[in-house]
Formats: sequence, C-alpha cells, structure tokens
Amino acid sequence: MSQSVLDQVPVLSLGHMTKADFSAAFGGSFQRFGFAMVKDHGMDQALIDKGWALARQFFALPDQAKRRYDAKYNGGQRGYTAFGVEIAKGASENDLKEFWHVGRDLPKGDPLRESMPPNIWPDELPEFRETFGRLYAEFDRVGAELLSAIALYLGLPERWFDKPIENGNSILRLLHYPPVSAEAPGIRAGAHEDINLITLLLGAEEGGLELKDRNGNWLPVVPPPGALAINVGDMLQRLTNHHLPSTSHRVVNPPPERRGYSRYSMPFFLHLRPDFLIDALPQCVDAEHPRREAPITAHDYLTERLREIGLIKG
Repeated sequence: MSQSVLDQVPVLSLGHMTKADFSAAFGGSFQRFGFAMVKDHGMDQALIDKGWALARQFFALPDQAKRRYDAKYNGGQRGYTAFGVEIAKGASENDLKEFWHVGRDLPKGDPLRESMPPNIWPDELPEFRETFGRLYAEFDRVGAELLSAIALYLGLPERWFDKPIENGNSILRLLHYPPVSAEAPGIRAGAHEDINLITLLLGAEEGGLELKDRNGNWLPVVPPPGALAINVGDMLQRLTNHHLPSTSHRVVNPPPERRGYSRYSMPFFLHLRPDFLIDALPQCVDAEHPRREAPITAHDYLTERLREIGLIKG
C-alpha cells in the first residue's frame, strides 16, 4: 500500500485539459477518494502570498486584540474563533487551532442577509479587507468552475450549480495551528468531514493533513506548491445520495523536530444558498440506491451541524 496520496491521486490541470477530460478525471477522483488535486487554476499567486502574510500578522497580534473580534456573537461565521473552541463531531478533545472567518457581504434588503451576518475586519490591518475580499471572489470563481465539471460528470447541464451557489453562504477560513508541545493532548484537528458542498484548500507549508482512504488507511496529503486540494463535503454527498462520498480528514501533530513551528492553511468552504433544498438528484436514486436522507434546506442543515461542532450554542 502506497503511503502518499500523491502516488494515487493525479494532479489535474484546470487550465490545460479539455473540459470533458478534466470533468471525467475530476469526478472520478471524487468518486474514488472524495478528494482531488488541481493546478493551473488561475488564482493570482501574488494575491495569495499577500493573504498568507496578512494572516500571519493577524495571528501574531496579542490575544486581547484578537478577542475584540470574537465570532461567538454570530454563530462563529464571521471574525475570530479562539484557540481550542472548535471540536470535531463526536470527538472528546477540542482542536488545537485558532481561525478567522470571512463570508459573503450581501446588499441591504437582500432576504438572505438574515442567515449571513456582515463581515467584521481587524482595525490593526488596513489591507485585510481588500485582500481577503479579492481572495474570496477568486475562490468563488474557481469553485464555480470546479462544480461545472462535477455537473458534467453527474450528467447535469454544465452550469447547473450556478443558481444553487449564487449568494451561497461560503466561508474563507484563515487557520493557525500554533506550535505544540510533545505532551499536547488531542491533535491539531480531529477526524471530520466538511459540512459544505466542496472545500478548496490552499496548501500549508507545514504538513499534517491526512485523509482516510476507502480501506480505512490514513494517507498524508501534500499538494504540489500552488495546487489546490479539493474535497467533497457532506452537502454534495447528500445531494448525490452518497454517489460522491465525503472523506474523513484530520490534521495530526508534527514530528518532534517540527513541533516548534506554526502551521497555517486557507480553506474555502463553498456553500449552497441558504434557501436551497438539498434533495437527492434523480439520477443518483434507483432501486439499488434508494434515497438515504430526507430533503433539508442548506440553512437548516448548516445550523444543525454548527451546533454539533460547538460553533452555535444551545
């Protein structure tokens, strides 16, 4: 058994493959692994580098400054979540991380604003808003292209996902895993599946991300520099009646010689519109594969799951 995902999962080119070839390979990787790696996605590397630099500057601020932007007042959806707050579903130890959330800003009067609070921004970093606003838009654009490939793979019209994700409740998360001691309890992020439709992850300098393959083995995920790691979330699993399964993944603590180093990562959790009804696609339901779950709106499903991981209390 190979010990690396790279040996098994091809790195696909969004820019240099035909749409048909990319769709077949991307969907096939999702079906087999719940996961894919994509290069040539067209995101501006200079903008990404600026994002990394600003994330490091924010997390280096004193605790008192960061806690001014506490996200607990809006279900963890905007601003700062302190170290040790989030816990994986079913886990006994809280995760060893802190993070910042950037979401979608909707115009006044939009009915979806009730489920999407406005962004908050750190006063200490004046470039934060413009940089992460642009990065959010870039993730949005690339995510829509990836979903168009999935639509073709599923036998849907190419732009089928455009309406379901229009003004979707997507989240850009800036993650910091501080250095850990040899005796640290738990791990940096417990095994979990993502709630959303798909997750686009810009790679971290420090390793630790692992996914569980179909045989139950944990395999390290180290995308090539600049490539995106993309995984299936539970909403897409539910929409496809588990035809495209979401994948358990975790972030393990580093080997002793790397424990003094922080780890940073930047996942984009691509969500459906809050009012979209998640119901199994007809082509994913038949006598051998009966519908597994009842229909539910994206907003109700998200709320249910945020309670489970401790970001909404009560």
